[in-house]
Amino acid sequence: MSTRAMFRTRPGTIDRPLTHDPKHRNSKNQAPMTTSRTDQLARTPDAFASTQNRNLEMQLMPEALARAHMQQRLREAEQQRRSQRLLTARRLQRRAERASMRARRALAMAVMQ
Repeated sequence: MSTRAMFRTRPGTIDRPLTHDPKHRNSKNQAPMTTSRTDQLARTPDAFASTQNRNLEMQLMPEALARAHMQQRLREAEQQRRSQRLLTARRLQRRAERASMRARRALAMAVMQ
């Protein structure tokens, strides 16, 4: 089997999808379209770079997911700290108000006598 016949029967890939466009198909009365060596060399780095980028992105996905998870946990912890501070402030305010009322009562009792 010649390399041309193998090229025609090979299925499409991600970088070179199989097309059904009539302009790109080889017809019987037209010579098969071959690429020159310079065209192949020019395309190879792009294909390699896009494959490398996809592989790198796939490898970095768990890291990005872990980073997002940690950021979410940090936000939740900060929100919990804020709510705890608010509860503490309200508790101290009520305690101060009760102390103020006791002082007023004691002053009123002292004035009344």
